[in-house]
Amino acid sequence: MAIFTSIATAIAGALFGGSALAASLIGGALAFGAKLAIGKLTQQKQQKRKYTAVQGEIQFGGDVPVGTLYGVGKTKGQRTFYAKWDKGNKRNAEVFILANGWCDGLEPYVYMYGEKYNLVAQATIGNEVARYGVQGFIDGDGNSAISIRFYDGRPGQGVDQRLVDVTATLGNKWKATSKLSGMCYVVVERYYHLEFFRDAGKGKPDIDFVLRGLREYDPRKDSTVAGGSGTQRLNTPSTWVHTKNPAVHRLNYQLGLRALVSGRTLIGEGKSLGQIDLATYFVAMNVCDTLRSNGKKTYECSLFVSGDDDHTEVLKQFDDAMAGYGLNRRGLSGVIPGAPQIPVKDLTAADIPIDRAKDVQFRPSAFERFNHLSGQFTSIESMWNPESLKPVYVNADIAADGRNRQTSIDFLQVTDPDIAQYLLNIRYRQNRVGGKATVPVSRRFGLAVQEGEWITWRGKSWLISEWRADERLRITLVLSETSAEIYDDDGIEPGPIVVPPTPPINPSLLSTVQNFNVAVGMINGAQGYDTPALLFTWTPPDDPTITAVRFVYQIEGTMELFEDQCTSPEDGSFRTTKNVVSGKVYNARATITTVPDRLRTFTPWMTTAQPTGLQTLLTGLQQLQDDALSRFKELQQEMDDYLRPTVQQILDAFSLEGAVGQVQRQELRAELGNALAQIIEERRVRVSETEALAQSITILTASIATTAARVISEETARANADSALASSITGVSADVNGRFAEGLVKFEAVSAPTGVDARFSVMLRAGTSESFKVSGFFVELYTEAGVQKSRMAVQADQFLVTSGNSRHYPLVFENGELKLAVANIGTVNAGLLQSLNGKMKIDLNNGTIEIFS
Repeated sequence: MAIFTSIATAIAGALFGGSALAASLIGGALAFGAKLAIGKLTQQKQQKRKYTAVQGEIQFGGDVPVGTLYGVGKTKGQRTFYAKWDKGNKRNAEVFILANGWCDGLEPYVYMYGEKYNLVAQATIGNEVARYGVQGFIDGDGNSAISIRFYDGRPGQGVDQRLVDVTATLGNKWKATSKLSGMCYVVVERYYHLEFFRDAGKGKPDIDFVLRGLREYDPRKDSTVAGGSGTQRLNTPSTWVHTKNPAVHRLNYQLGLRALVSGRTLIGEGKSLGQIDLATYFVAMNVCDTLRSNGKKTYECSLFVSGDDDHTEVLKQFDDAMAGYGLNRRGLSGVIPGAPQIPVKDLTAADIPIDRAKDVQFRPSAFERFNHLSGQFTSIESMWNPESLKPVYVNADIAADGRNRQTSIDFLQVTDPDIAQYLLNIRYRQNRVGGKATVPVSRRFGLAVQEGEWITWRGKSWLISEWRADERLRITLVLSETSAEIYDDDGIEPGPIVVPPTPPINPSLLSTVQNFNVAVGMINGAQGYDTPALLFTWTPPDDPTITAVRFVYQIEGTMELFEDQCTSPEDGSFRTTKNVVSGKVYNARATITTVPDRLRTFTPWMTTAQPTGLQTLLTGLQQLQDDALSRFKELQQEMDDYLRPTVQQILDAFSLEGAVGQVQRQELRAELGNALAQIIEERRVRVSETEALAQSITILTASIATTAARVISEETARANADSALASSITGVSADVNGRFAEGLVKFEAVSAPTGVDARFSVMLRAGTSESFKVSGFFVELYTEAGVQKSRMAVQADQFLVTSGNSRHYPLVFENGELKLAVANIGTVNAGLLQSLNGKMKIDLNNGTIEIFS
């Protein structure tokens, strides 16, 4: 009931405020009454054409009648010019006249290829009011394959100079005088870009524009009109504004759209303000703008009209859009909107002369009423196509009429489903409340009322649809039953919800997969270890000729490309770890493989929303472990090569053949039976055309029976054309009855393009010929891929770090586990956190927590 208060207040304020506006409203004769609700239904079937907010065909030729748009509508326009130029005619342009008159602008989208495309505003380059590119048809350099230049039809608008320039040398020229003043038009310029047209399998686009139509005069905003306030002026179109108010449309249609030079009426009736009942229009405009309980305006509409249209039919479209009726009071044209009113008087028996006949029909014939009403409206969500409203029917009415009586009424001039549904309900209720009466009244009563007002009689509300007076000034009123409940919106359901249609796709024309995307993921391994992965997704194609989906991806900011493919396109997803590293953002695109082969294109590059996860799986650690074990094996081999040879083999390894050099040896030896003690020191140098070597070796040997001990020390300096080496090695060994202990300490420095730069290593080995234990460590600097790095590795069953303070437990690595008494950690990157007894698990990758009793 909230709408009653707002609408009734607006009407009552205008009708009974004691103003000059109220005085002018009370007087006249009603031309179309409440019976129009039924008459309109039967007349619609005889219309020459459907009136709607859509102009759905491209118009050609010079005999197209002038037309314009009130409100907002979709149009293809009238093509008036075409030209092509440049190499291979790869550029062309068309001019489409969208409407006559000064229009407001284009909505920020168009329709092409059965789909909706957003317009991208661009800087103007000439006299155009606005310039747009089309989203999806702009290359990486910002060049538009489709450019739209908009002219709004204002008086004195400038010529499209670019079109004049590019067609100057053509046979078909756009003249410098072709300004099309008073016409709203667009220049569509296309560049045949292979990426957008040929490679995408698309031809020349057929564009539907969505136009905000005429700027219109609203007398409520004109301070020179009684009751108006504002800067608008009837003869100054620059002050007018765009609107979807049906009453404003109706007034401007009655005033007419006039030619700029001759002033001839092109569209509409061409009336003057003196022929208009402005008081009724003020009320109707306010009613249309009143907000309903759903927050929307009560009435809105849009309509394409032409100069050939029948005025009565066009006016009825505006009347229907506000559930109202046209009005003519003593030659003044007006309108009554669909809204409740406050009755002005109560008709009693004392006001009805008994000597005059009256005709009363409280209930119309069942043949004059319907009990099932359907209709359609124009749905923007359905790409401006007609959609059905929810039918209105009442089972009690069907039972009272004896059978189902169905008809339809369309509101194709309305694009809001809630408003159209409200109108359908109002028209149904107006039909059901259909009492009629022709009642003679006293002169006193008759002179106090007029057409369009509500009165009460016999406990009901009545609309005065006609006021008659004969030559003797005997007054008769023609009444139509009405009720405030007709306009009650409490019980009216919202309009239908229309789901936008899916763009048509012909599988046989698919050149790539649809809706491709890439995201980061993880592949779960044992013990919470994971590896980063890329997850590719797409809409599964319903096309058996597509046999594979191929992916090309790269780390963002790099040039190296990687590839993978999925041979099951119908899966719609594929995961890969191939060449995927942790902590990186990836870009990816996809294409298809088809049998038989056909034109294929790549999807646009897509990027992952976040970097890949940290690689915590065993493969990462395994690689480090393999590198360290390989190094320790090399050190063991060096120990074998250094400690196993005999003294003579060690000394014989040096030769002066082909070189210049010198050897100095000193030896101390003591021998008794099977006991031997010996010291050998040898210093040697050698040079050749390619190498220089200086070396010092000391060998200490002590042995008796099955026991032996030996110390070998070697210092070497070597240089050649590519590298230089300096090393110091000390090896010790002891052997008693097959039990041995060995140690090797080595420090070397190398200058070379790649490999180890400097290393200090210690290796220990002890055991028997059947089994032994190895321990050691190395610290090194090395160069890898041009980058110098450092590394330290320890081989031990137990690795311990201690502060030497009994108050703090040490850090220990033992039996494959890292043991800490206390940890102070800033960030933990892990896959699985688990209690020692297995009672609680926190899976960080999958975001789950499990607690077991």
